Amino acid sequence: MRLGGVGLAVGLALVVGLLPHALAAQDDAARDEAPPVDATAEATCQPGIGCESHLPLPRYVSLKKSEGNARRGPDTSHRIDWVFVREGMPLKVTAESGDWRRVEDPEGEGGWMLNILLSPARTVLVTLDMAEIRAAPADDARLVAQAEIGVIGQVLACTRDWCRIAMDGQRGWMHKSTIWGVGPDETID
Repeated sequence: MRLGGVGLAVGLALVVGLLPHALAAQDDAARDEAPPVDATAEATCQPGIGCESHLPLPRYVSLKKSEGNARRGPDTSHRIDWVFVREGMPLKVTAESGDWRRVEDPEGEGGWMLNILLSPARTVLVTLDMAEIRAAPADDARLVAQAEIGVIGQVLACTRDWCRIAMDGQRGWMHKSTIWGVGPDETID
């Protein structure tokens, strides 16, 4: 019996045990021929809102793992421009493309990272050495502790000018001018 065309490909696949791979290739080809995504979906994107997540842009997130690559573009074929190496590091999301998010650190360094490397958990980075942590959101409130520059803390709440932070076993209020990772007028309950 003579096998030809697709029959030959399937026959050879059976002989060498590659039938699952051949079927997967056929599925890939069928997906490639699928109709294009509806253009109206892109038209629903609003300024300042991520088209993928439907969350505000820019917004703050944190690094989920102890290492994350930031690439030149939203794909693994793009070169790595930056590697973030601090779990919990706050990052600002400025753009979205599929499963990728464009992020920046306090100095504006960054690139495109896979969304699975990011957490919605809110953190802040202390930007002033010996920043004061107070018992209440007021300059004259009791001093609870001081934080060194570069310390990362978890955000518990924020008013217009202050954020309640947990870091290194301490809880208290820090003035927004001493931290990075929340918007200037952002409030968090």
